[in-house]
Amino acid sequence: MTATLAHQSPAAMGASLRERFAEVRDTTMRITASLSPEDQMLQSMSDASPTKWHLAHTTWFFETFILLPHVSAYQAFDPHFQYLFNSYYKQLGSHPNRGSRGLMSRPSLDRVHAYRSHVDTAVLALLDHAGDEVRTLIELGLNHEQQHQELILTDIKHALWSGPLHPEPAPGKMSEVSASASPLTWIEVEGGIHLIGHHGTNFAFDNEGPRHEVLLRAFRLASRPVTNGEYLEFMQDGGYRRPDLWLSDGWDKVCTEGWSAPFYWERKEKEEDHESWWQFTVNGLNRVSPSEPVCHISYYEADAYARWRNARLPTEEEWEVTAARIAARGNFLEDGSVRPRPAGHAPQMFGDVWEWTSSPYVAYPGFKPAAGLIGEYNGKFMVNQLVLRGGSCATPASHIRATYRNFFPPHARWQFSGVRLAK
Repeated sequence: MTATLAHQSPAAMGASLRERFAEVRDTTMRITASLSPEDQMLQSMSDASPTKWHLAHTTWFFETFILLPHVSAYQAFDPHFQYLFNSYYKQLGSHPNRGSRGLMSRPSLDRVHAYRSHVDTAVLALLDHAGDEVRTLIELGLNHEQQHQELILTDIKHALWSGPLHPEPAPGKMSEVSASASPLTWIEVEGGIHLIGHHGTNFAFDNEGPRHEVLLRAFRLASRPVTNGEYLEFMQDGGYRRPDLWLSDGWDKVCTEGWSAPFYWERKEKEEDHESWWQFTVNGLNRVSPSEPVCHISYYEADAYARWRNARLPTEEEWEVTAARIAARGNFLEDGSVRPRPAGHAPQMFGDVWEWTSSPYVAYPGFKPAAGLIGEYNGKFMVNQLVLRGGSCATPASHIRATYRNFFPPHARWQFSGVRLAK
């Protein structure tokens, strides 16, 4: 993984990075504060992880990549943690199976909190005299933790939904839902050679570069994501019962999993209007709002809906070229609702829901993973996944940009994922 920071004086960079370190680490503790120790041990599926594991793993990252290699006097908090909280770094040796993270009743949550405090103190002390290489690694660690902040919210939402009581999964404030979303219009983009990928000196993950040229035909992109009300029309027209709309793998999922609506939706009445559908949110069960962006749908569902609308999903190149021209406004983690909101103004490309693209997650031309352990961060996952763009209501606003590439397998539904149309 390579990363760069904006050019600043060493003193200014140290001060701003100190403040950012404290803010990011505090945010993680704040979004988990209402969860009990029992909540924080839950692992409802192998794709998700317990909150306690996220708290420890993000701390492990700072200890493993920054403190142990760069502070000669630093002593590991607990030697067992190097094994327990390694996620997938094969060069470090073995690690627990991902699906068994929910079996870690020990260490206790209190000890994990003590681990965080121990590492925080050491990192802040290091910042007093850290060089450029260490500051760059710390910035990488903070962006890594922001990824896990979103995963904490999506994973605990799934875990508590999976239980019999459907409790509220995380602190979230109710937001007023406007009567309607902004009208859907089309953003026209000219064909020709365009540049995509990260450039400049601000932070970016290695998979966002190198910057390169792409040749695009003229296209149109919808000015906002698809709403619940629009998606309900697809459902009412038999969308989940029509194999002609689905990719073969997607239709197999519909049949074997019994899909008939977006994830977390359940119907309370027989009628199929929006009044009969409810969805599980951070505030518990709420009626489906027709004006909110449809959320928690897989790539297969997004693709089937686009076919039904005689449209398609955008490529990631089309999405980025369009988004680079639009202000990064939307509903992010800082808003506090952790729930998609209607697009009150258009065009809107960021926040609320991650948007599936039709692009496979592959390396850009000229991409090379960094040497050593850090090189395992992104490159090894460039297979069998599709790219999503734009961020969601659970993404920190400072963590998103037009070049950011998220990626998940096409069947994934527990993320805050939605759909934008292209033509």
